[in-house]
Amino acid sequence: MFDCYRRPMDTVTGLTPVLAEPAEDAEQVTQALPGEPLTVEETRDGWARIRTAYDYPGWIRAEALAPGSDPGWLEPSASDPVGWARGLLGTPYLWGGMTPAGIDCSGLVHMGLRATGRLVPRDADQQEEAGSPVAEADARPGDLVTYGDDARADHIAFWLGNGRILHSTQRDGANGVVEEEEPAELTARRRGIFRL
Repeated sequence: MFDCYRRPMDTVTGLTPVLAEPAEDAEQVTQALPGEPLTVEETRDGWARIRTAYDYPGWIRAEALAPGSDPGWLEPSASDPVGWARGLLGTPYLWGGMTPAGIDCSGLVHMGLRATGRLVPRDADQQEEAGSPVAEADARPGDLVTYGDDARADHIAFWLGNGRILHSTQRDGANGVVEEEEPAELTARRRGIFRL
């Protein structure tokens, strides 16, 4: 899906926040994981503008970069993205998070599919765009359900069937990765069900 081998790649030495701007107090938009390939697009004042293998831009501290990447970084470690995601039940919600220390809704979907060897976009609206619409009657566990307004998706979950979802949420009464009946406030904002 993504051409991550256009030129020699770098990686990071440890889990690294990817920020919206080259500033310590900027919003974390995702995280770079050790071994995954990154393209450096620009460096300045101790910062590197990078692009991930899944085509996501952001800024990291240049000192976090290391040459090369792990050729096995996308090797499957799970056969089922939903099963992988269930292993994170109780993980706290973290905006831009991608690990068991903290993960957001689209990070859960991205990493669940990545665990099966599939590289998909990072954000809910991008994941929705990459999918094909599915009628609820034809939906199967592992499909994706998106939520938002008329303009774009801003939340995503794994569809489990029978009105149940698995997602990372930050709302009253739930914080982190949960499996639950689709809450009424989400049902009211449902955009559709999609299959990647």
